[in-house]
Amino acid sequence: MNTCIVGLQWGDEGKGKVVDLLAEDSDIVVRYGGGSNAGHTVVIGEERFALHLLPSGSVRAGVMCVIANAVVVDPAVLIGEIDGLALRGIALTDRLLISENAHVVLDYHKREDQLREESLGKEKLGTTVRGIGPCYADKVGRSYAVRMSDFCNLPELDRKLRTILAYKNKLFAALYGAEPISIETVMASCRQYAERLVPFVRDTTEWLHHAIARGQSVLFEGAQGSLLDLDHGTFPYVTSSNASSLGVPAGCGVPARMIEKYIGVAKAYTTRVGAGPFPTEQENETGQYIREKGHEYGTTTGRPRRCGWFDAVAAAYSVKIGSIDALALLHLDTLGGLKKLSLCSAYEIDGRRTTFFPANIDRLARAKPIYEQMAGWDEDISQATTFEDLPANAQAYVRRIETLIGKPVEMIGVGPKRSQTIIRK
Repeated sequence: MNTCIVGLQWGDEGKGKVVDLLAEDSDIVVRYGGGSNAGHTVVIGEERFALHLLPSGSVRAGVMCVIANAVVVDPAVLIGEIDGLALRGIALTDRLLISENAHVVLDYHKREDQLREESLGKEKLGTTVRGIGPCYADKVGRSYAVRMSDFCNLPELDRKLRTILAYKNKLFAALYGAEPISIETVMASCRQYAERLVPFVRDTTEWLHHAIARGQSVLFEGAQGSLLDLDHGTFPYVTSSNASSLGVPAGCGVPARMIEKYIGVAKAYTTRVGAGPFPTEQENETGQYIREKGHEYGTTTGRPRRCGWFDAVAAAYSVKIGSIDALALLHLDTLGGLKKLSLCSAYEIDGRRTTFFPANIDRLARAKPIYEQMAGWDEDISQATTFEDLPANAQAYVRRIETLIGKPVEMIGVGPKRSQTIIRK
């Protein structure tokens, strides 16, 4: 079976854990979009792995890992992750492929990202300043783009970079009064990147189609979350790629009909990083309780996440656009200790009740959440291994989410470790 794992909220849902679990029964794990602004965490025993570009399946021995076309690759970050795993006894020498058509994030992209955010002041988007947006902008603009295949022809890359930096340096000086970036410095880094990464570069679209034809099972891993999708999220407070499952066909060249199952990952509450509307946000003691108990600080940036109640309107929207078949509901243990829980089952916008999420931020900013109240629980559920082990109130909470979303919850996370997962079908 070919399966897609995608976040249903504003990212940070715990996709890495779900991908790691399902990778045990998969031959291949494909990262189909995004860049190093993503942070996927996998906990094995007492070891914690924080991944940004490598597929979460990379910590599973024998699983092939593919970085597909629509990923923007920061070579320095990727090499650091490869070396970091090697130091921990996990080799990727013969089981990592990088698309020759994946675009490359270089130092001038990060500079551009930083300068643009600083110039926006209070209007800034809250990006991770890792060059992701500027790299995708160059991809769309075409003239100043660099792809992984360019590392295979360094003399041509040198010529291309001289043209690009001549333009970028004029732009930085004119708009921001910034110092120029040296072509020699950038090119020296590229030579090092090429030496390390060229052996992994190939046509991954062709390779994936051959693998599927052979009957191998593929797990497609999304980055960020569906509400951050460039076209279907809360624009402009989104990422620069199609972070929903809609990004799979464009991201790796595998048609949606070749994927048999779509699993949406959500927390038992809602979080968001950076600016943008967040109807169920709790800027109070409840929000702080969730943040501290759930360790809600960014894997990539360390920034504290905004926390709030579970938003079934938003999650149901992601289910609809993503053709989601089942849910993985994580961090249920974080809610333990709260006497009362709230679930957002509808919005009121301009006096009208709706259960369909408005991705347009002007309407979303006017949305007033309509809550249902449910009883909480005090019991520690971190050792629960079956649904029946959960307190009655926790079971009722999960069942109500299933009703509101219209899909079954097949996995429940009660802690960060692999073993702290209830499989429920």
